[in-house]
Amino acid sequence: MKRYVVCIKHGNKYESEYVNVLHSMVSRQLTLEHEFVCFTENRAGIDPTITVFDLPMVPVKGWWHKTLLFNPNLQIQGTILFIDLDVVIFQNIDKLFTYKPDEFCVIKDFNRYFHKNWMKMNSSVVRWNTGQHPQLYRNFIKDPVGQSKKYHGDQDWLFEQVKSNYEFWPDEWIQSYKWEMRENAKIVRNNNTGKKNFKTPGEPKVKPDTAIAVFHGDPNPKECVDIWCQTHWK
Repeated sequence: MKRYVVCIKHGNKYESEYVNVLHSMVSRQLTLEHEFVCFTENRAGIDPTITVFDLPMVPVKGWWHKTLLFNPNLQIQGTILFIDLDVVIFQNIDKLFTYKPDEFCVIKDFNRYFHKNWMKMNSSVVRWNTGQHPQLYRNFIKDPVGQSKKYHGDQDWLFEQVKSNYEFWPDEWIQSYKWEMRENAKIVRNNNTGKKNFKTPGEPKVKPDTAIAVFHGDPNPKECVDIWCQTHWK
């Protein structure tokens, strides 16, 4: 079965550089044969070596477009490893394809840092086979606007729709950068830009099996003040 690493770029939240850097990191850290694919409504600036498909025109924003990838008739047929743009991949990720083959694999939401036995889902890194859990697409496309208003985000929809036949990635493999790797270090808002960043630069705590750092919320990896981010996000 063919392997795909997939990302989505929608709107102006992330510039094309984020797609190109993700492609670069995947190329360095994935040795298994694969194709890197980006779904977007704006191809400008994306490396021409990347396979690009048009994002379907659905009246939803941002992360809700991930739901469209569960279409059984998607242009790509095989094993899909979806990765958000706001990550740093710094160690080999072959295991994300070899771990529990043919199972639907997802992150245990990072609120696990604060709450013991937290069992909700985070959709920053998800793996499935095309057509797996088709209810995610089927039930969403009936009323995409209504569902996007009812739920905070796509991962809440994921948690609502996928009640069985899934596996969580081992927590250590994929970590929250600001909560787990930087151990909830103080974050402050820049009055000039309105964006948040760490109050002081620091060095993350990296566990032996961690391969991906997820930057949910501010700061994004490109803007993070830590030298570690500047070293690995490229």
